[in-house]
Amino acid sequence: MNFQQQQQLQQQRLFGSLVSAKDLKTALGSVKILDGSWHMPNTNRDPYQEFLQKRIAGSQFFGIDTIKDTSTDLPHMLPSPEKFSTAVGKMGIDENDHVVVYDTAGVFSACRVYWTFKVFGHQSISVLNGGLPAWEDIAGPIETNTTPAPVEPKTYKVPTIDRSLVRDYQAVLENARNIQNGAQNGAQVLDARPYARFTGEAPEPREGLSSGHMPGSISVPFNEVIQDGKLLDENKLREVFEAKGVDISKDIITSCGSGITASILYLALERIGARHLAVYDGSWTEYAGMQDSIIVKKQ
Repeated sequence: MNFQQQQQLQQQRLFGSLVSAKDLKTALGSVKILDGSWHMPNTNRDPYQEFLQKRIAGSQFFGIDTIKDTSTDLPHMLPSPEKFSTAVGKMGIDENDHVVVYDTAGVFSACRVYWTFKVFGHQSISVLNGGLPAWEDIAGPIETNTTPAPVEPKTYKVPTIDRSLVRDYQAVLENARNIQNGAQNGAQVLDARPYARFTGEAPEPREGLSSGHMPGSISVPFNEVIQDGKLLDENKLREVFEAKGVDISKDIITSCGSGITASILYLALERIGARHLAVYDGSWTEYAGMQDSIIVKKQ
């Protein structure tokens, strides 16, 4: 291994999947920082405009609703490898960079960006625990009311998709049918939506969608793995999932409304050792919109 390769390897291992604001502050200049903020459509908030108004110094904006598959009406589905590599390369990032992603909520949509990078084989990716609020709490450098300085583009090698981290509609439908028919070896589907939407007692925020859940799925509302805007520590995370009856040694698929908060559960489970783990990209928006889907509601 030559000196350059050693440097790259060291850079790739700067942090694990979570990084504190304090540790990120000491590493400024050695990592690439992305704002991965996203908000539900009914909030009438524009994350890019908020990024222009206030952001971590030197950060770039990763648009979850723009770096996506535009050939479908489903929201923010994974982009093609070519679209991902082009977009990230324009941000001055290549496959050897360590990337830290944050959002304005604390730990929320940044997890979706984290999972996206992992799907495309980029292992050197971390989420800022506590996000922008935690950064401001330690007086980290902020840029306000300015357009970000231009960055020198890089060539990001077109990656291949790690299909083991993604599930599609046919996979979850088959799993649901098997569970409904009494199969005991199906994947555990963990649903990150609020419990009342899981039971069918509350409506979905997207008009026309039925609430409810897939047969055999387990309700794990995403806010149960977060406290004060930060992901719980590993011991508390284990307690949450054990209390739900989740076996982290078996296959797990995380789902939610549109693949955002499912990625929070993905990160949480990854941190406590789950290895047979995937996100249902289309999540409930796709599933409930299909005519042959099987939907269960609380009686």
